[in-house]
Amino acid sequence: MIGADDILWHTSQKGGITIKLIVFYLIFMALGFTTLITLDMSGQLPKWIVEGRIPFLCIVIGGLGGCLYCLRAIYVNACVHKAWDEDWKPWYYIRPVASAICGGISWLFLKAGLIVLESSQNPNSSNLGFYALAFIAGLNVDKFLGKLEEVAQSVWGIEKSRASKDSGKDG
Repeated sequence: MIGADDILWHTSQKGGITIKLIVFYLIFMALGFTTLITLDMSGQLPKWIVEGRIPFLCIVIGGLGGCLYCLRAIYVNACVHKAWDEDWKPWYYIRPVASAICGGISWLFLKAGLIVLESSQNPNSSNLGFYALAFIAGLNVDKFLGKLEEVAQSVWGIEKSRASKDSGKDG
């Protein structure tokens, strides 16, 4: 029986080198995002980033959510279903970037009031709602973009894209 170690680390297995490279890339990206959060918490970020701290952290946290989703997808596809497909390689590299972008967009839609987290504004509230939504947006890009398309359709009458109509094909 082939175990997780066999699939991830032995190059004789189908996709072994590719999976290893993707895992290293995703861990590198996750560590990079985590480092940026740590630098923010310690006050070591440049002033121009600090001035846009909330959207910056939404981008970073969205990217972290995307890395987590991709790492889980490797585990599920390679180890659980034993259905690793080399055609999905670009997805694993691009997804954290798309997740980071969605994290930033989540801030934009919250700030514009097009997505509402609670029914009443609390003057003592923190920015945790921004960060939580950014993580969710990064973790589940397809559903988040589908929700944005619903908002665009209801607010501006913009029809959903073909990608949204065909959703559910994400790895």
